[in-house]
Amino acid sequence: MTTFTQHTVENTQGETKELLSSIKKGYGFVPDLFSYMAEAPATIQAYMMLNDLLAKTSIAMPQLQVALLAASIENKCEFCIVAHRAIGKSMGANIQSLDALHQGDAIEDEKDSAIAKFTAAVVKHRGWVPEDEVTAFLNAGYNQQQILEVILVVTIKTLSNYSNHFTKPTANAELLAML
Repeated sequence: MTTFTQHTVENTQGETKELLSSIKKGYGFVPDLFSYMAEAPATIQAYMMLNDLLAKTSIAMPQLQVALLAASIENKCEFCIVAHRAIGKSMGANIQSLDALHQGDAIEDEKDSAIAKFTAAVVKHRGWVPEDEVTAFLNAGYNQQQILEVILVVTIKTLSNYSNHFTKPTANAELLAML
């Protein structure tokens, strides 16, 4: 079994130290995800760039958080499940939607339900989503642009979820406190 190093601002130098310092400044702490991703600074940079691009999509931030959580659940990434439940709550996502998604219950909000189901379908079917599921997403008020934006959500979650499968970060106390 491969064990990855948990990098910190204190035990690194150069580009890695700069990246982790910037993350700590932005979040107020360094989420464990980044502590392990720091093994490959380009991976952190890619994640941060994708995250910046997500903020430019036409999907509202609360629904983005639901989609990010749905992908993390489908990929069985415990760290990201905690992170997106916590961050989602802080970014105004519907609490019932986040909790229901986490518990496998029905989501009451139609738009949240549609984006959660569609995102999970994209992950599950590896992009070969059955036409009836695409139609359901579009009938819920989403559009073709947003189909491609959900693929961006899946892209960033593939990067972080798969990285986490290898590195096995634990949920930071700061994230847990946000739940």
